[in-house]
Amino acid sequence: MSKLLAVGTVAFDAIETPFGKTDKILGGSGTFVGLAASQFGIQTGIVSVVGGDFPEAYLTMMNDKGINTDGIEIIKSGKTFFWSGRYHNDMNSRDTLITELNVLEDFKPVVPESFKDAKIVMLGNLHPLVQASVLDQMTVKPMLIVLDTMNFWMNIALEELHAVLKRVDVITINDEEARQLSGEYSLVNAAKKIHEMGPKYVVIKKGEHGALLFNEGNMFFAPALPLAEVFDPTGAGDTFAGGFCGYLAKTEDISFENMKNAIIYGSNLASFCVEKFGTERMQDLTTSEVTNRLQAFKELTQFDIKIS
Repeated sequence: MSKLLAVGTVAFDAIETPFGKTDKILGGSGTFVGLAASQFGIQTGIVSVVGGDFPEAYLTMMNDKGINTDGIEIIKSGKTFFWSGRYHNDMNSRDTLITELNVLEDFKPVVPESFKDAKIVMLGNLHPLVQASVLDQMTVKPMLIVLDTMNFWMNIALEELHAVLKRVDVITINDEEARQLSGEYSLVNAAKKIHEMGPKYVVIKKGEHGALLFNEGNMFFAPALPLAEVFDPTGAGDTFAGGFCGYLAKTEDISFENMKNAIIYGSNLASFCVEKFGTERMQDLTTSEVTNRLQAFKELTQFDIKIS
């Protein structure tokens, strides 16, 4: 069985959207990646850090879904990373209200021995030096290394980001971040520039407008499934990444053609994530729901173009 190692935050979120607001609930990039990947029956391990205030029940829930939590360090005397945000009416833009790094401030990831040979590594949105330290611990060169980043790291750690980009195969970022990293407005030209920085594959996420995949002159676009209601977009990008990596780990095929499928599987799972606050929808998700919505994706995207 293939192994997927996911490095990212396991956190508390407090979210406010036009549909309501929450108190502290389970969140974090590592959490969303793990829950999405758990749909594929692979061995998924999360490397992260939490404080003594983190409920044991959350770790039990992950274990019950086949997610290995040996790499989640618990600092009893510390507090778990906390983020609070308010989404605007368009649900695409948001204001950060509170960011408390807490135990994340001094996070030094330790990869469990059992995952040092993972075939796929998903480096979640963390400081580039933290991402690089994970790669330094791998005893076997992974089949695929996927990295997520954001404009914050481009602003404060660009040199370190460029260094780690030379070591990865896939980068997943949104359109705004792609433009900032490359200095190009055209996403096609942006992908070319980022490709020259190291990654063979560039995935540009466009939220409700789908995702683009670029590889050495090849290009693929997958739409997002139109939804009647979006309750909470938090974690959708990480869920997409978890679905993308989970599918590739299951199939052990990292060709461009198979990555097209991985993009669809990631988009499919992300469409569930936004239907409820936090991780609630992903925790309850059934295989039949995933399969039925995949069929809807197929009907949305596949048809024969008649060329007269």
